[in-house]
Amino acid sequence: MGDWDFLYEMRERGYSPEEIADAASCGVAPWQWKDIDREWVDSELEVVLEDDLNSFEPDEKFQSRDGFPYCPDEHIEIFQSLVDCAARHFENTGRYLQVWGELGEIYAEIKFGLCRHGTHRAGSDGTIAGKLVEVKTISPERAGDRVFVKRQGDFEQLLIIRIDQNFQFQGKLFERSELKGSAGKYLRGQMKFDQGLY
Repeated sequence: MGDWDFLYEMRERGYSPEEIADAASCGVAPWQWKDIDREWVDSELEVVLEDDLNSFEPDEKFQSRDGFPYCPDEHIEIFQSLVDCAARHFENTGRYLQVWGELGEIYAEIKFGLCRHGTHRAGSDGTIAGKLVEVKTISPERAGDRVFVKRQGDFEQLLIIRIDQNFQFQGKLFERSELKGSAGKYLRGQMKFDQGLY
């Protein structure tokens, strides 16, 4: 189970969006709290609060880096809300919202540490650990497991995100050299469905 998979489990167990957001902000599921020492938590909070107070400047406005979320905790909450909204829309209408690319990239930010470029940059979507990455999302509407990406892109890695019909996410990162298609305009990546959740 991945670091953030407990958020899906909380949703399945019937926790409210507020409880899920709280768990996302601290990185711990409610049933894991019994394993965390209260004195340690209090001491860590004192250090964090002291550091925050020492560095706080009231007139200073926070500026995010190009393409990076202002608040990671809020970003997780927004992602969960978007997934819930897309699922509710499908349940209500039988049609999918066409938000797959954005959901895939937000998931990549949260799960893989993608730092997205600003808008309208061709060739790659962002970086992970300093490498240029192109993100391709396979929606629940697609039966296939292949994606195509333009060969001319400057990406070093391809991240394939798969969203299934239950709005569960999988992801796998490929090196450019692993992609198929020695000739032509496109390279092809393939994600096997039996690879399990990441």
